Amino acid sequence: MARIFFPQFRRGKEGIKISKGTILEAARKIGVEIISECGGRGQCGKCIIRIEKGKESLNPPTEIEKRFNLGENERLACQAEITGNKDIYVFIRSAGKFSILSDTLEDKVNINPFVIKKEGKVVLNGEIIDEERGKIYGLAIDVGTTTLVFQIVDLETGERITTFAEKNPQASYGDDVISRIDYTMREKEGLKELQRVIINRINKALKEINIKKGEEISNKIYEVVVVGNSTMRNIFFGINVSSLGVIPFEPQNKEPINQRASYLNLKVNPQANVYGVPLIGGHAGADALADIIVTEIYKQKKVSMIIDIGTNGEVIIGNKDKIFTASCAAGGAYEGATVTSGVGAIEGAITNVKITDGKINYKTIGNKSPVGICGSGLIDLLAELLKNKIMSKTAKIKENFHITDSISISQQDIYELITAKAGLRLDQDLLMKYYGVTLEEIDKIYLSGAFGNFINVNNAILIGLLPPAREKIVKIGNGALAGARQILISQEKRKEAQEIAKKIQHIKPNEREKNFAYLVAEKMYF
Repeated sequence: MARIFFPQFRRGKEGIKISKGTILEAARKIGVEIISECGGRGQCGKCIIRIEKGKESLNPPTEIEKRFNLGENERLACQAEITGNKDIYVFIRSAGKFSILSDTLEDKVNINPFVIKKEGKVVLNGEIIDEERGKIYGLAIDVGTTTLVFQIVDLETGERITTFAEKNPQASYGDDVISRIDYTMREKEGLKELQRVIINRINKALKEINIKKGEEISNKIYEVVVVGNSTMRNIFFGINVSSLGVIPFEPQNKEPINQRASYLNLKVNPQANVYGVPLIGGHAGADALADIIVTEIYKQKKVSMIIDIGTNGEVIIGNKDKIFTASCAAGGAYEGATVTSGVGAIEGAITNVKITDGKINYKTIGNKSPVGICGSGLIDLLAELLKNKIMSKTAKIKENFHITDSISISQQDIYELITAKAGLRLDQDLLMKYYGVTLEEIDKIYLSGAFGNFINVNNAILIGLLPPAREKIVKIGNGALAGARQILISQEKRKEAQEIAKKIQHIKPNEREKNFAYLVAEKMYF
């Protein structure tokens, strides 16, 4: 039996004893995140690790590993199997502190939560659930495919007490929702395992907050509101998501959910209500509904658009009369997946690129040495290649373009990026067509999420990711989290969310357009 150590992580410094299985499986057991976009099937090549010591306790490199350009002592965590009993020291290439957007709009709502203090008791919907013990708190959670963000909120004042943001620990089971759905279908306990890792990470964070604050804040959390796309929300509540992986790609449960915290093993007050915001349909989930709530497009006479670019892209268009939505797999390439030098928003990720007189200038997160290039940097890079005529308008380059000696972009990378942007842009244009409006008639274009918040809008327009209407674009930060918080502190907002969800029309352009593939191809070039 070998002991495996992950020195970069506090929880990995003591090591774990294991006699069989892969290093990826060992990491999962102790909650050490290793990016594995393909779910550990040896397809993505992202779970690169360096064996500092103990490689004799592992199997020889596999044929799959030989396909990837691995350095000396590097392995794929999903392929490196334990065969010996000597200690193994593992360093993870993609490890690093993530820069995650938690900033949101200010709440302009009347504070009217479902939990109140009354005659020395804590009352939830008319039911006494606890003795009054000072403050009463709520928890707003945004479970993204890539990130996990939550805020503890004072339910009497609306004050944000603390914010937590980290990479979603489910990433080691697959980088996108299809990989996670596939995992729940392949593994007997897959759904429970994915639910467990997300609940456990929230519990651990709450425990850390209690210690930092010097009091049991978590036990005074009496209501929790959860948003996420259809897959993420339903996994959180332990609901089967297999139907989202097969035609017609619809969730089993779209309705709002109310469960006791004790049932979910969520370490807040055991009598707390955990509310799952309703889903819209298909992969358009509670996060998209939260964007609608916080922008209040459903109250406006003029038509507006919301674009939320994440691992899944959501496009929403509407006003007080009607709202249409469409979703597509938009952000994977721009979040590091399928791009050779692509990484998430970790320290050392290149975020901005500028080419002047042939000289390349760039900035990295944390001003660290460059480890790869993240989404905002990829948009800048495409725009700069185009402006400097290094890339043609048909997205062709003569050879790999190097930013540094080890960080470059290839023709295949460019193909992945233009395919991702084409799908999102096509959804924008088709939704306007179905709705019966032109770009000139759109009042505002809201950009929600970290990706939209950090990108250079002019460059995003230049490459065709966003429509050419710079003056209409408004960045709203983490709209999903802001919407979850408003639904937490306002009964009116929750009622509105439930009513609106039933009226929104979710459209699937790929089913509606016979020549959809041709239309996507048209949007791929510049």
